[in-house]
Amino acid sequence: MDKILRVNVGNRSIKIEPVPEAYWNLGGRALTSRIICEEVPPTCDPLGAYNKLVFAPGLLSGTVLSSSSRLSVGCKSPLTGGIKESNSGGQSALKMAMLGYKALIVEGAPEGDGWWLLVVERDGARFEPADEFAGMGAYETAAKLFARYGAKVALSLIGTTGQRLMNLAGICNTDPESRPSRLNARGGPGAVMGSKKLLAVVWNEPGSHPIKALDDAMWKDAAKVYLNEVRTQPGTSQRFPQFGTAAVLETCNKLGGLPIRGFRVGQDPATEAISGIRMAEVIKERGGETTHSCMTGCAIQCSNVFVDKQGKEIASSMEFETNDLLGANLAIFDFDAIAGFTYQCNDLGIDTIETGGSMMVAMEAGLIEYGDADGVNRMFEEIRAGSPTGRILGMGAGLAGKALGVRRVPVVKNQTMSAYDPRVIKGNGVTFLTSAMGADHTAGNTIGSQTDHLDPKDKVAISKEMQIVCYLLDIVGFCNFARGPIAAKPESFAQLCEARLGKPLPVSELRRLAIDANKWELDFNVQAGHPRVEKLPEWMQQEPLAPHNALFDVSEEEMAKMWDEE
Repeated sequence: MDKILRVNVGNRSIKIEPVPEAYWNLGGRALTSRIICEEVPPTCDPLGAYNKLVFAPGLLSGTVLSSSSRLSVGCKSPLTGGIKESNSGGQSALKMAMLGYKALIVEGAPEGDGWWLLVVERDGARFEPADEFAGMGAYETAAKLFARYGAKVALSLIGTTGQRLMNLAGICNTDPESRPSRLNARGGPGAVMGSKKLLAVVWNEPGSHPIKALDDAMWKDAAKVYLNEVRTQPGTSQRFPQFGTAAVLETCNKLGGLPIRGFRVGQDPATEAISGIRMAEVIKERGGETTHSCMTGCAIQCSNVFVDKQGKEIASSMEFETNDLLGANLAIFDFDAIAGFTYQCNDLGIDTIETGGSMMVAMEAGLIEYGDADGVNRMFEEIRAGSPTGRILGMGAGLAGKALGVRRVPVVKNQTMSAYDPRVIKGNGVTFLTSAMGADHTAGNTIGSQTDHLDPKDKVAISKEMQIVCYLLDIVGFCNFARGPIAAKPESFAQLCEARLGKPLPVSELRRLAIDANKWELDFNVQAGHPRVEKLPEWMQQEPLAPHNALFDVSEEEMAKMWDEE
């Protein structure tokens, strides 16, 4: 990855630039945020000419090492009004890295109303007209693009919500079987891509040319150690391959911190109907796939393919966040309904978490009733049609709540909380309030920590450590499930980086980089008008969560000092 591709959607200029020396150890979120912090005015209009959309694979992406080809997309978020990085699986980062690009920077303002494709190849890129794809769902668009460019390319594209500049909109990346189902979902990056009139990026690497490490012997030795951990640790070798992320639902329900019926209770026996264990049973009974890779080379295979009673695919993949926010949170305990919602979200190109928040607002407003799956499908059709109701819901839960007069909206930085109620899972509450990313568990998920989640003690320290670790994983392009194997053998992690890059990059240096990058992001947000530490919605501060009658009671003063000693 020895070059940066910079394209301007106004004059459709294309430049290949050398990678600055200061960027040599930056990848993924660290690189997208560095570029946004350096090149985007913090007070700019997120959908205007001065915002930029940055794609970046991790430092180890393109090597086909298990779990290493995650894609980061960064911008100023139209949803939060602050800096945002959204992370995704799929094939795009793999192909982008194989083509030799460390970053793609999309900038400028479009002239005219026409839509464009960007076809990226090893020696450059070109714009092609894309009006014929406007108004299509993501699955139809992807099928037509694969027919044109071949089945082995990868795609990053937006659905109709991105074209309509809705805050729910993400960027759909194709998986190994060509589904546009792996989304850079959170924060509205699809709306930013739509504002640039860029309908899709075609990563035109039709072959398979994995990146070679500069020190092949060191790479092979370190990769062997890492893969042995992946294949022997219980989480990565058993729990996640069998049950996927859906396994977390039982954990949160047991702790009493699972959002149920509009974040009113944290525990309910009804959730057993949509547990990870039950989902695996249903998939096996129907002949679906309980293990599936979202990217080439992954040994964990935590994805799945959910099918109906006749064995026909409904959706891939069914995740914990979706099963809760579009399931238990809406008092819907039916896998077939949730799988249908998942397909709708993928085809529309929208964030399932934020969509769950918007559907909850629709229920709180009385547009539909809790438990009404048919009503949720009607709301999806409103979003698909771009009706006034659909546009209101499409702007995300925070703005929908204001428009519909709903006060009980679970947001931080205007972003719907992921499926860990902060009144019980207090470490994640700290992450929601202190991370530049807003209510996003992937910025520092503490659910796996050995702690009393109800006790506020040490939650700032635990969240801080997880924020550093999650950032570190984003830099190299690893998924969060690689955390255990890396923690067990950190020396192999450092060796992988050194073998790939040709320079020593010890874990201590990566940790320092993660801390510094967090500070860049927070400084950007302060300049954009955000406080360093957010507050929970007032209703959530006043309303104890059953069954523990818990409130969030972590010290605000302690949170404010989180990064002071670094």
